[in-house]
Amino acid sequence: MIDSGRARGVAMVAACMSLLLSCGGSAAEGSTVPAVATSTSVAPTTTSTTTSTSTTTTTVAATSTTTVTSTSVPAPEVSVLSGPLPAVGTRGGLGTALVQHRLMELGFWLYGVDGEYGPTTKQAVMAFQKWTGLDPTGSVNQATADALTLAMARPVGRSTSSGVVVEIDKTRQVMLITAGGKLVWAINVSTGSGQYYLEKNQKDPNKWETGRSLTPSGKFKVQRERAEGWWDGDLGKIYRPKYFNGGIAIHGSTSIPNYAASHGCVRVSVAAMDMIWASGLVPVKAAVWVYGEDIEAEGEPPVIPTTTTTTTVVPDPSEPVATPSPGTTTVPALAPANAPIP
Repeated sequence: MIDSGRARGVAMVAACMSLLLSCGGSAAEGSTVPAVATSTSVAPTTTSTTTSTSTTTTTVAATSTTTVTSTSVPAPEVSVLSGPLPAVGTRGGLGTALVQHRLMELGFWLYGVDGEYGPTTKQAVMAFQKWTGLDPTGSVNQATADALTLAMARPVGRSTSSGVVVEIDKTRQVMLITAGGKLVWAINVSTGSGQYYLEKNQKDPNKWETGRSLTPSGKFKVQRERAEGWWDGDLGKIYRPKYFNGGIAIHGSTSIPNYAASHGCVRVSVAAMDMIWASGLVPVKAAVWVYGEDIEAEGEPPVIPTTTTTTTVVPDPSEPVATPSPGTTTVPALAPANAPIP
């Protein structure tokens, strides 16, 4: 059953579509209004009825009802909008519901259409901006609204594999989950910053961690995973990680900025990581393909500090302190006046 927030989102999209159609005239020939995305999964249903007599055949057009969840594959076609999307900034409302719907139609994952400009909407906007070369502010300015309006295709990755492949584009800082070479979802990420680091181990304060923050390029597979919540890593907390290259993982984080900032892992939002787990899209042995440019390191590799220890021995108060005996002073004998000089 669709909750009230999602139902509100459906109504918002319907209202926005009506506004666009009234402002822009009829939809372009062959274009369709896309199905509304909600967080409730309902399988598509199709009803077709055919009646016939000896002289005539009447076919009733198929009717369908589809609600697309935030874990399912987006609809295969991108609709042509008959009017411009609004530059909503980070405000909520009818315009934001339509922006959310458009982002999901283009394959940029967010929680659902509810008209609220929440964290996953910001992440989806940022991913779209990164992919299209716009300033990744996470806010829908006029340039972003125009690009969303005019977009005609979803992101296309490099993989042509028939299976599921997780593509991590370090240049764009976007992760694509593809199936059969087609996009399932595009997600905002933050990969290795490329910089040197020297930090105390989060689990052992007496140990230093040092290296360069790189997410190595190459083709890998998910090797292991941890499903339950937050985990303490050597360099900080990580959420529900899926490891694909030694200690490097795709994991949830509370900080996914618009630039490469991690020690080497691939950060996604906590909500996106929950979606990845819930969808079953990225199981153990799933293919992971990392490509793109690394950021040049600034400065020189740091040196682990050396510690100099000075030990002071404190006398034991229970031990007696030796003192010199008073009275006798030994004076060396004087050599005779006629003794030879050595």
